[in-house]
Amino acid sequence: MILEPGLYLACFAVAATISFFLTPLVRLLSLRLGLLDAPISAVKTHVAPTPIFGGVAIWAGFSGAMLLLRLTTNFPNGTLYNLRSLLFGGTLVFLLGLADDLRRPEGLDYKPKLLVQFLATTLLASFGLRIHFIHPPWVAGLITMIWVVGVTNSFNIIDIMDGLAASQAVIAAIAFLLVSLPSQEQYVKYAAAAVAGAALGFLPWNLSKRHKLFMGDCGSLTLGFLLAGLSLGAHPGAVNDAGVFAPILILFVPVFDTFFVSVLRLNQGKSPFLGSKDHFALRLERAGLSRRGVVLAAAAAAAFLSFCAFLATQYPLKGALAIYTFVAVVMLWAGRRLSLISMK
Repeated sequence: MILEPGLYLACFAVAATISFFLTPLVRLLSLRLGLLDAPISAVKTHVAPTPIFGGVAIWAGFSGAMLLLRLTTNFPNGTLYNLRSLLFGGTLVFLLGLADDLRRPEGLDYKPKLLVQFLATTLLASFGLRIHFIHPPWVAGLITMIWVVGVTNSFNIIDIMDGLAASQAVIAAIAFLLVSLPSQEQYVKYAAAAVAGAALGFLPWNLSKRHKLFMGDCGSLTLGFLLAGLSLGAHPGAVNDAGVFAPILILFVPVFDTFFVSVLRLNQGKSPFLGSKDHFALRLERAGLSRRGVVLAAAAAAAFLSFCAFLATQYPLKGALAIYTFVAVVMLWAGRRLSLISMK
């Protein structure tokens, strides 16, 4: 019998292996079919047409890990039930992103995209994956919708630089695995390991100079949705009630960028649904960091915030509140400094 740590490692290894070896095949197919992301608009940050659909390999890595482990492992019924909801909902969002990528450069309108994302979130809620610590239930359901759709799109928004979204997904998934270890929600641990492996298997190809490809919306939306689903099952509030907010710290970097660009665009009289070069990553690049340096800095920030999330689940209430206050003050200061960097 394989012990639980071995199962987590198996989830990670299977997803990483599928993603790593399938990604170059997806790239080759994208080149053969001429499905490239061309830098034809002002908001694009790359300079040459680049293959897309790396998200196909990410989705296949996650789905393959879930399928193979289902065939070889006797999951508890509740765990299998929850994993199905993540797989079904994630597949729906993946197909949405795939349709959006196939319609490049225009893409789908944001209204049908939001509709499908809300439907996928409703699917999660129907399987019991929703916020439980807020009452009455209809308020919890509404906040669940906003949270899942917001996180899903935050990974799409942050996917503007090679390695940025994928590295954030790897760190967040590992953090959810570690934070959920004391809990009884086994699905979070299995799925988190698979998400980390799928994103990590794609990452070397995304960072490659000779064999580069992008994950596309089918990758970024899928990763965002899966991580949002993991956050609903992570119950880190055993030591103090404030621990339930730890997932916000784990996903803070993409969530911060979403709020940051939305506020800036609204202040400029622009729609937050339209793209523009006002992301924190591009501002750090304008300030003098290399793109690799920006990705590493964002990864370091995500790792630090995830460590803060872990501490917030272990300390008494006053300690957890102090951690949240510290992070809030630092992020407000960072947001203010970033907003002063001119992008003209």
